[in-house]
Amino acid sequence: MIFGGNEINWITFLAAKKTKVSIMHSKRLREDDITFTEQDADGLLLPHNDALVISLNVLDFKIKRVLVDPGSSDNIIQWRVLEQDKLTRSIIPATKLLAGFNLSSVTTTGEILLLTNAEGVMKITLFEVVDGDMGYNIILGWPWLHKMKVVPSTYHQLLTFPTPEGIKQIRGDQPAAREMNAILVSSSKGKEHVA
Repeated sequence: MIFGGNEINWITFLAAKKTKVSIMHSKRLREDDITFTEQDADGLLLPHNDALVISLNVLDFKIKRVLVDPGSSDNIIQWRVLEQDKLTRSIIPATKLLAGFNLSSVTTTGEILLLTNAEGVMKITLFEVVDGDMGYNIILGWPWLHKMKVVPSTYHQLLTFPTPEGIKQIRGDQPAAREMNAILVSSSKGKEHVA
């Protein structure tokens, strides 16, 4: 989880951790209800505990290695991604301390508004810019997930969301998630041996 400060929606972090969530299931399904079935997991390597990693169109670029993190209070993008796409001039200078980032905290170098395109659904999205190696090119947190009304399922490796044309899905990239996990585990083991 990544939290940008001591409060989340005006609730202190300690209180937010204690909040209980209840979900009611309706007996009748409508066409616009978001549901997951066992068939949605077909083709996945099971059992798994993989993160939900997708590709996302940002402006006119397809960005790979995008982590969907429902526990993050910010959307985050790597400086190097903006540098490759020649977008660094659009960064708004601002600093923010992100706690819980890579088991520590990091200060952002700025913010940027970018147009995201998820299966034809366009949203202007605010990203915090981080200059450092976080493994993923983008982390999508609560702000984007809520704006899109996304229901993520890490088990099914799916993002499901309503659109005017009906329910749409983005399938996660399980091999990319496994590759990223192997890299992160490998680099953390290397750090343990150095100390």
